[in-house]
Amino acid sequence: MARIIVMGAGVGGMPAAYDLKKSLGKQHEVVLIGTSEHFQFTPSNPWVTVGWRKPDQVLVPIRPNVERKGIRFIAQPVSRIEADQNTVHLADGESLEYDYLVIATGPKLAFDEIPGLGPEANTHSVCTTPHAEAAGEAYEKFLKNPGPIVIGAVQGASCFGPAYEFAMIVDTDLRKRKLRDRVPMTFVTSEPYIGHMGLGGVGDSKGLLEAELRQRHIKWITNAKVLEAGADSVKVAEHDDKGEPVKEHDVPSKFTMFIPPFKGVDAVAGVEGLCNPRGFVLIDEYQRNPTYPNIYSAGVCVAIPPVEATPVPTGAPKTGYMIESMVTAIVHNIEDDLAGRKPTHRATWNAICLADLGDDGVAFVALPQIPPRNVTWAKQGKWVHLAKIAFEKYFMRKMRTGSTEPVYEKYVLKALGILRLKTGEHTEAEESA
Repeated sequence: MARIIVMGAGVGGMPAAYDLKKSLGKQHEVVLIGTSEHFQFTPSNPWVTVGWRKPDQVLVPIRPNVERKGIRFIAQPVSRIEADQNTVHLADGESLEYDYLVIATGPKLAFDEIPGLGPEANTHSVCTTPHAEAAGEAYEKFLKNPGPIVIGAVQGASCFGPAYEFAMIVDTDLRKRKLRDRVPMTFVTSEPYIGHMGLGGVGDSKGLLEAELRQRHIKWITNAKVLEAGADSVKVAEHDDKGEPVKEHDVPSKFTMFIPPFKGVDAVAGVEGLCNPRGFVLIDEYQRNPTYPNIYSAGVCVAIPPVEATPVPTGAPKTGYMIESMVTAIVHNIEDDLAGRKPTHRATWNAICLADLGDDGVAFVALPQIPPRNVTWAKQGKWVHLAKIAFEKYFMRKMRTGSTEPVYEKYVLKALGILRLKTGEHTEAEESA
């Protein structure tokens, strides 16, 4: 009997545990290790901050659901990995040996790299549900005495979509509350241009998102390094296309949310030969680490080089669709290795993203993620907002039931059916979907 340990119980790790158990059966042990008793549906965190979701609406208890499928669950951090001994050490001192290790921890949020950054200092975050909940409490206080807002993604971030989403969602929420006229908004990003997304742009993402920001009266600063986040302002250095600083100034802000720099978590980053200098796991085409081929990895913790060099450092995003593809490849390759077969399964490395804009949405498709591409387009419409809600319902259901059936289409079609009745936009929406 083989023991497969899945480290991380998020959007990559929990599905990986379910799929491994289903594929490998009772003769092999699957152990899921997470830092919390609850799965967090991270994409819904911006809604939590503005009060469109309660925190418990985007959380799923892990233990009863995975144990029902025969998966052992441990809710505590991994303190250390001895890769040459095939052993993980837990925070309480327990040690577990493994035959295969799947690392799906997500990132370490490196707030400490910029003075004043993070929930313990002067900025807010939507990267975790507790962060989003705390940001929501601050947002409620802000609404009683509104003023300028700064939202964006700092240098070293590799996930820009949530920053755009949050800016648009806050704009929509403020308009609904009749407070938008009292809140100057500025979008600050390390991207070389609006809509770069860490992908070199997708379709006309530049024109589309610039137009959206203009329409919503949101100013923007690109090629920006955040030097310091204060209690009532953000110190920003603007750079030219060669990366040289050209202007440094303070942007007033009474409520600030930044996507921080990402790094690998400490227990993973500390293993020699496993990671790049930022602590992200090095993998081959089969999701295996070249030094330790019984260690696989998926998700944001994987090392992917930037799509292109940018004047201010930006990372490449790992979207949910890509993560799902990585997980599928890992499951099949472990199954093949146990059967004595060579691995043959590869992730698709395609980027498909549904970005909610509050009362609208944008769908981005980049196939493959790195240019030149076979497919590259961006489509906008209310159908995307509805599709994002449908995906939330689909994924939360999947985490509750452990079902690996592709029920996504059913929920998307239901959302599009509602849209057809209410807006008459069904033809373009259905074709885009």
